Amino acid sequence: MNNQPAPAPLLIACALGIEHLALRTGDHSGAGGPVTFVRTGMGPRAAERSVTRHLAGQAAADTAVLATGFCAGLAPGMHPGDLVVAEETRDPRGTVPCVGTELLVKELVRLLPGRTVHTGPLTGSDHVVRGPERSDLLATGAIAVDMESAATLLAAVRTGERPVAAVRVVVDAPEHELVRIGTVRGGISAFRVLRSILPAFFEWHRSLLLPRR
Repeated sequence: MNNQPAPAPLLIACALGIEHLALRTGDHSGAGGPVTFVRTGMGPRAAERSVTRHLAGQAAADTAVLATGFCAGLAPGMHPGDLVVAEETRDPRGTVPCVGTELLVKELVRLLPGRTVHTGPLTGSDHVVRGPERSDLLATGAIAVDMESAATLLAAVRTGERPVAAVRVVVDAPEHELVRIGTVRGGISAFRVLRSILPAFFEWHRSLLLPRR
């Protein structure tokens, strides 16, 4: 008889249709439990509303939450297709520590040898960051910025104690500003990377020792 508890759910949140497409068409063979892909819509308010609604509807305090999609790199030398594994997410409302960062880095390096993986704080913004604003955010210690990760993880931990993480693919960087996703090589490269990294998310999920109530 198998007395193992049922696997806890995993919620993977992104904002854009193109991000959702990459995730839906990626490799799902390694999923170790029920997985929900949520397209939250763009911006922190939409992300917070969507994640709060989905978690409230599940009545599963153990659901792990991972925010993903594209981001803007802040540090010189970043390139489209680089990966960012957040050690924490932050915005003016607070900071949320991420769980299992080292494992995510290990799995991403294994999946995509030669692809650069950056770790550090991921900051939130309520608008698309351009030009000199990058330098201001870099000076705070952040290595990348997006509009939804911080709000997603903050909403997740406010609805209950749970493991959270954020992994983003750089689509826009100081020396490689992207005007329209999907119309230039950088956007296509980032899409392909996002599509390929689901096995790392599933391995992260399997590794979690989720509290049971």
